[in-house]
Amino acid sequence: MSGKRPKKDAIDRKYTKGRIRGKHLWKTTKILAATLLAAVFAFLFLMPIVLTITNSFMGSAEISANYGSVFASSDSGGRVFVSEKVNLKFIPDMVSFSQYATVLLRSPQYLLKFWNSVILVGPIVLFQLIVASLASYGFARYRGRLREIIFFVYIILMLMPYQVTLVPNYLVSDWLNLLDTKWAIWLPGIFSPFAVFLLTKFMRRIPVSTIEAAQIDGAGEWQIYRRICLPLCRGTLCSAAILVFIDYWNMVEQPLILLSDSETHPLSVFLSRINEGEIGLAFAVATIYMVPTLLVFLYGEEYLVDGITSQGGLKG
Repeated sequence: MSGKRPKKDAIDRKYTKGRIRGKHLWKTTKILAATLLAAVFAFLFLMPIVLTITNSFMGSAEISANYGSVFASSDSGGRVFVSEKVNLKFIPDMVSFSQYATVLLRSPQYLLKFWNSVILVGPIVLFQLIVASLASYGFARYRGRLREIIFFVYIILMLMPYQVTLVPNYLVSDWLNLLDTKWAIWLPGIFSPFAVFLLTKFMRRIPVSTIEAAQIDGAGEWQIYRRICLPLCRGTLCSAAILVFIDYWNMVEQPLILLSDSETHPLSVFLSRINEGEIGLAFAVATIYMVPTLLVFLYGEEYLVDGITSQGGLKG
């Protein structure tokens, strides 16, 4: 009997090691498969951006040779059947800065449209955060049936796409004589409900004991808002700023409908018409237009994640 026991123990140890090895192999396989799948999706998502940036350093002749058939148009203005294959090229035969020289130096209209975008989007981001933080503080601090109804209306408005409210915005802007002015773009953007919803949900998670302690120390509502709520909501404010900036930086419908003068249109609208002239400029202008969005995202990525994962100012 004593001779069989060690043999059985050795078999059990061998079986246990095999199971552990099998689990480790299966776990490693799943990690590799997930990594490979993520790499494939990352490549698919990044390919258009990389293609735009690299093609912006091509000359006009090379771009026309690779993509000319896509942008071709018939004399009558109808569609053209593309009989040739489009040559997707990531590395230019010869690096050229002629497209950027045209955009930045020879044709100031592109920079004018770029600054139109900045002038339209900057005030919207700044004042929407101010209005949203004040409104969110009111929704979070004071509960009541009327306030809950108003907050529910905010949620309904947020769920509606802008195209649904475009006609009412146009009629109200016309009634206020704001058409063809920047205020027709600014006012609906400043009072957009998205940031209010995001900040209200966050402020309601701030511990009541924190606010009560401030009230015991003699702090008023303005001091509680400025010294407690705003510092705790810093991550959420940055997240809202990033999302609002990206949303309005890419707006097209608002300026097309509310601004009839093409000189006041942002670059997002102008990009759809740039192919009517020199098609090579489209890549350079698109690259310049992507720079602010990429910088904002790369600089605020940590704040964006922190604002989404935070719970009442404390990591959940």
